[in-house]
Amino acid sequence: MARVRFFAAAEEAVGADVLTRSEPTLGALRSALAAEFPGLGGILPRCAVLVGGARVSDETPLSTDELVDVLPPFAGG
Repeated sequence: MARVRFFAAAEEAVGADVLTRSEPTLGALRSALAAEFPGLGGILPRCAVLVGGARVSDETPLSTDELVDVLPPFAGG
């Protein structure tokens, strides 16, 4: 199962910093998370979602030991 880490506003929307998920692709993971956590669904399109530290397409398969990071936009100066 893939390990999904959430940061900042994404963590607040999910109520956890890490979840273990079994969706087969990144697109399926995005859809499932948006449906399960409506607060995340509102910000997920603006988040950087990295698989193994890289931006990839929604068709990318997720292996059982994959690390996925959900990073919302950050503001700062």
